Amino acid sequence: MQLTFDERYRVIEARDTRFDGQFVTAVHSTGIYCRPSCPARTPKPSNVTFYPTSAAAHEAGYRACKRCLPEAAPGSPEWDLRSDLAARAMRLITDGVVERDGVSGLAARLGYSTRHLSRLLHAELGAGPLALARAQRAHTARMLLVGTDLTVADIAFSAGFASIRQCNDTIREVFGLSPTQVRARRRMREHATPGEVDLALPLREPIDLDGLFAWMAARAVPGIEQAGASAYARSLALPGGPGWFRIWHSDRGLRLRARVPQLSDLPVVVARARRLFDLDADPAAVDAALSGHPAVAPLVAAVPGIRVPGAADPHEMLIRAMIGQQISVAAARTALTTLTAALGEEMPRHDGVHRLFPTMSAIAAGGADVLRGPAVRRRAIVSAAAALADGTLALGTGDDNADQRVALLARPGIGPWTADYVRMRVTGDPDVFLSGDVAVRAGAAAAGLPDGPRELTAWAARTAPWRSYLTAHLWRAVPPRADVRTHQIGDAA
Repeated sequence: MQLTFDERYRVIEARDTRFDGQFVTAVHSTGIYCRPSCPARTPKPSNVTFYPTSAAAHEAGYRACKRCLPEAAPGSPEWDLRSDLAARAMRLITDGVVERDGVSGLAARLGYSTRHLSRLLHAELGAGPLALARAQRAHTARMLLVGTDLTVADIAFSAGFASIRQCNDTIREVFGLSPTQVRARRRMREHATPGEVDLALPLREPIDLDGLFAWMAARAVPGIEQAGASAYARSLALPGGPGWFRIWHSDRGLRLRARVPQLSDLPVVVARARRLFDLDADPAAVDAALSGHPAVAPLVAAVPGIRVPGAADPHEMLIRAMIGQQISVAAARTALTTLTAALGEEMPRHDGVHRLFPTMSAIAAGGADVLRGPAVRRRAIVSAAAALADGTLALGTGDDNADQRVALLARPGIGPWTADYVRMRVTGDPDVFLSGDVAVRAGAAAAGLPDGPRELTAWAARTAPWRSYLTAHLWRAVPPRADVRTHQIGDAA
């Protein structure tokens, strides 16, 4: 939702933390920019310019406030809410595409020329792709300076800078501090095992962490995942090789511990962990909108800050969704365990995790001999893996939502439920409603909503653009002993 100048000014007057990360406030008289909740004295309206991103403020010559540290705010929920070019580009930039493939690689993924992409991003976000990526590097460097004991040299290259000097100059320009001064401002941190990095994960309250960890625990595939009531760990194939991360809740908030093959993979792990736990969501906006409907208000009151789990790997998510069609959570987990044990690559053991999810090439080559169930479904899964492996089918966080759905539906064995479920979890689209999902219909019936697919779809339209969160609430509302083992099982993957 686009706020007017007056609405944003009222936000900074109220120092409303709910809007941190959604825009920044640049103050002409001081030359700094702040997060909306900055405790400093509210500037006069005539001295204020609002920017959608910190990169735009950097480009305009402002530096970050040393008091409120706007770079430490959660990310903007707007990039999931929107599906336009700017949002798709921001999702890819956050995932490190510019560092790995350059601006030309980013443009190619989005289907534009580099010149046209730069022009569009400047018009929409006030900064081009290089400036947006530079702001992301500065954010990563600050996070590592205050959260780890890595040397400045290691931090420079892990954040994506080409040299230590470039990192030092950027830190000074953005924060008005040297890297050593930034590090001196950190608090005591928890101990991490040598070779691992331990970081805080900023988020917006409220958050249903119990529900997230329970979701992960019910679906954790032995070998690649380990989950409990307050912690989740998994392996992950990264650009530099096999990696591992653990997310857990402590008295100091939500934490991330990671082991990566090369330091430049660390921002990728952080971005994917945040997406997996939906940490950039705006729970206040979601809860306020859904609470406006009497039938849903009790669900929101019971579970404030509900999240929609994302995907650590888009390709893996599609395979998991296809295997999970029309079977229970337990059956899907058994099938995925068998597949992983047979085709997943071994890796050093960490926290009970010792395998990677099979590559698409491995599933394409050996999946037919490992998978069980109807032959048509096995062929569809193997075919999808082959298409992902050779690039015939592209699937990623930067996809256009509508185009992704069309591409998935064109594949044999992928119907509307699978395409929509994958879209919900891969791109983070907040407005997906799974009307064909039996678990959703069971939850709707328990909440007193229509439970027929057409009637429920029509009713759910009034909750746009937050239908993914309505779906999550209806999954939670399913009576404990309800039989939802037939048709499409929304929580099987």
